[in-house]
Amino acid sequence: MFFILSKILTALVMPLSLIIFCFIFAYVLKNKRTKKLFFFFGFFLLVVFSNDFLINEIMLKWEISAVPLQEIKAPYDVAIVLSGVTDSEKAPRDRVYLNKGADRIMHTVHLYRLGKIKRILISGGSGRLLVQDYKESEAIKNVLLLSGVAAEHIFIDDASRNTHENAVYSAEILNEKFSGKTYLLVTSAFHMRRAQACFQKVGVKADSFPTDFYTFERKFTPDVFVVPSDMAVVKWGIMIKEWLGMVAYKIAGYI
Repeated sequence: MFFILSKILTALVMPLSLIIFCFIFAYVLKNKRTKKLFFFFGFFLLVVFSNDFLINEIMLKWEISAVPLQEIKAPYDVAIVLSGVTDSEKAPRDRVYLNKGADRIMHTVHLYRLGKIKRILISGGSGRLLVQDYKESEAIKNVLLLSGVAAEHIFIDDASRNTHENAVYSAEILNEKFSGKTYLLVTSAFHMRRAQACFQKVGVKADSFPTDFYTFERKFTPDVFVVPSDMAVVKWGIMIKEWLGMVAYKIAGYI
């Protein structure tokens, strides 16, 4: 039930959903003052959500900073890689379709090739609401194999559907096979705070290796500061979803 409710609530409060709701209310309501209020509020949200400078400043504060490779000294026994980086809807199913979060996989391969990690645990089943026939961890495993990672160094959790379950099921595997070893948690920079909190809650102490950054160096040029950006709307959606996740997980006792 928590999984279903979280999907529905997130869809309702996404930036475009809020803007559309405001303009719909501005159109259907009869009170002129209320109509104007919703219209101007919708326009205000459109300006705010399309401003690249504003969302970049917010995400610079939120994303966990990148870890220089030279700072990783002794190799970690296990890298825990969270899924959410493939497209499960695309056909034909004879290949893996990677999305923006592919850094989670490719940076892990890089660490493996450099000898910074010994084994890889992929955590993630299906995050789809209705159809559960696609197991993302299996797809990512295929990418790792194609990238030269030895099959005996890959382990998977194909049951988890969200970050809380990532932590719970990964902890079971780690406690059974790699108890007392060193772990490196790999996920997107915007998602690392929630992921770390979930793993700490289940007793897994892992260092962070954030990937998949959405921020850029601060600049005040017109294309960033003034010109509306459709990508800014996407970034706002990512942050709103993550903030809602933090609040919901706190209420549920997952963090």
